[in-house]
Amino acid sequence: MNTAYYLHNARLVLKDHVLEHGAILVEDGVIQAINPSIVADHVQHINLKGQTLIPGLIDLHCDALEKEVEPRPKVHFPLRFACAQADKRNASNGITTVFHAISFANDEFGVRNNEVARNIVQTMREWNENALVDNRIHCRYEVTDPTALDVLLALIDKDAIDLVSIMDHSPGQGQFKDVNAFKEYLSRTYKKTEAELDALIANKIAQSELTLSRIETLIAKAKAHNIQIASHDDDCPEKIDLLHGFGVKVSEFPINLSAAQAAKAKGMRTIFGAPNILRGQSQSGSMRALDAVKANVADCLCSDYHPATMLSAAFRLPQLTDISLSQAVNLVSYNPAQAAGLFDRGEIAVGKRADLVCVAQIQDVLQTQYVFSEGQLVYQAGFNYA
Repeated sequence: MNTAYYLHNARLVLKDHVLEHGAILVEDGVIQAINPSIVADHVQHINLKGQTLIPGLIDLHCDALEKEVEPRPKVHFPLRFACAQADKRNASNGITTVFHAISFANDEFGVRNNEVARNIVQTMREWNENALVDNRIHCRYEVTDPTALDVLLALIDKDAIDLVSIMDHSPGQGQFKDVNAFKEYLSRTYKKTEAELDALIANKIAQSELTLSRIETLIAKAKAHNIQIASHDDDCPEKIDLLHGFGVKVSEFPINLSAAQAAKAKGMRTIFGAPNILRGQSQSGSMRALDAVKANVADCLCSDYHPATMLSAAFRLPQLTDISLSQAVNLVSYNPAQAAGLFDRGEIAVGKRADLVCVAQIQDVLQTQYVFSEGQLVYQAGFNYA
């Protein structure tokens, strides 16, 4: 039997306002009541001492699992060990639903090859049976790789994928404005030699002619299985129009304002990186996430490569913009839930899944003190407040 909790003396961040001195009743994995008048004797009481309670964070794009597998180029750890570490890291950072972004790119970038990627997906699926949080799979397809398509189609048939994104890291568009930017990134991050980079670029060019056909095939399969589809690094309204026509509903990291505005005009959800908010800039020179929020073209924030940034970014935004705390928290909870079609979570409301995070401030650093995933206490920190 699941433990029931009465969380009281809390500042509740609801979808459209903040409720001071609030309380909620959690039982059977869901929120049963807000400010209940009666609490049964069997319910465990937790006094949150005026701290802030928010919905569990929902991360639609997290590359960190790949780094748990390969923390340094060509240094690999066992997959089950890596999945366990990623699960704990997300729980400790208040991320109760995470879409692990796993790239299928035919050995372009470290672990980002089809066989390793497929094994990571399978291992995380198995680990999720005993996990602290809800671990889901976001498969990223590098469209210049013809060999990954059949692998992804098979994974979809096995119900192993929860989100698909279409990406193209070819130089001259998207994230990499020119060949030199592409080469500099790969040589620095993945220790590729000049000869390896030249061969990679030549292969991308050779495979580019049939990319649209592969994209259409993958999207059709995903739509047949009710899987959401995202595009990646959109750089112009024309690309938005093309991919939206195929059925893409989410635009990840649009690199400039015109692309983001085009996505919003099409009714697409947009995703920007929380690290970008904290650092004040994009690592690749693209649009600042803060500017996207100010321009009202950002729907969601994701951890991208650093899970700890989501919480801090959300709480910092009301200080940097004119949005409220509720609106900022929606960027990392309610809005991602809607984008992913997860309508059972993402807000503190009666009947919703009890994914909850109690936020403490320790030496001006936001930390999670209690984290509940589907009503179960999965993380607790005993900070010294003296």
